Amino acid sequence: MAFHVATTIDSNIAKITLSGELDGSMAPVFQKEVEKAATQKVKRLVLLMSDLDYISSAGLRVLVFAKQKMGAGVDLYVIGAQQQVKDTLQMTGFDRSIIALDTYDAATIENI
Repeated sequence: MAFHVATTIDSNIAKITLSGELDGSMAPVFQKEVEKAATQKVKRLVLLMSDLDYISSAGLRVLVFAKQKMGAGVDLYVIGAQQQVKDTLQMTGFDRSIIALDTYDAATIENI
């Protein structure tokens, strides 16, 4: 499945929707979206991953980049990740650097 990424920014929250397979060739596309969000000085970065089937080590590097680029004051949410993506996040220990939710919870995420 082809990779697709879309970003919306509203009320200090950047939402990046990811679908398909995030492999090494598509990581730069994802990184550009993260950089776009970082320039907006958002308070939350929300990654909507319910349709993301696969994330490679290059994709994980972009997640690490996002955490570093945005800084400690920006919460990084991973929403609806499929089990294989969750497993990858857990194996690398990156799951300790994010807030993982099964569904988008506006009360939690939008309470800035």
